[in-house]
Amino acid sequence: MSPDDPFDLQRFVVAQAPVYENVIEELQGGRKQSHWMWFIFPQLRGLGHSPRAKFYGIASLDEARAYLAHPLLGSRLVLCTSTVLEIKGASLYSIFGSPDDMKFRSCMTLFSMVVPETYNPFRDALDHWCGGNADQHTLALLSPSTRG
Repeated sequence: MSPDDPFDLQRFVVAQAPVYENVIEELQGGRKQSHWMWFIFPQLRGLGHSPRAKFYGIASLDEARAYLAHPLLGSRLVLCTSTVLEIKGASLYSIFGSPDDMKFRSCMTLFSMVVPETYNPFRDALDHWCGGNADQHTLALLSPSTRG
């Protein structure tokens, strides 16, 4: 970590670099086929227990805000979310499989809480794919003592 990158967001940039174009192709095709969920649709740290889930887990609302404000990562997350919103005649399970369908919901819950109110594609995704229901595990981890 550096003073310019206190959350080490560079870990996401590095992970996305070799696969991002393929991610977009997979999402446009309506089905995730390779392994990239942790660093494309990150979720709150503490939800997953694998080394990758821990490494790519977002530690706080402040880190989520920084991720969204990052000039590359924020725009990619919005584009990937918008691409999923454009998929017709599918379910989250048919797009992502399990447990990645739950990871998507967790990611949308986290980022819906930090996006500026003008346009919230993450809330739109929760409304469209999850009946408007946020991930309760994410909300539970974001108790007042861990918010920030």
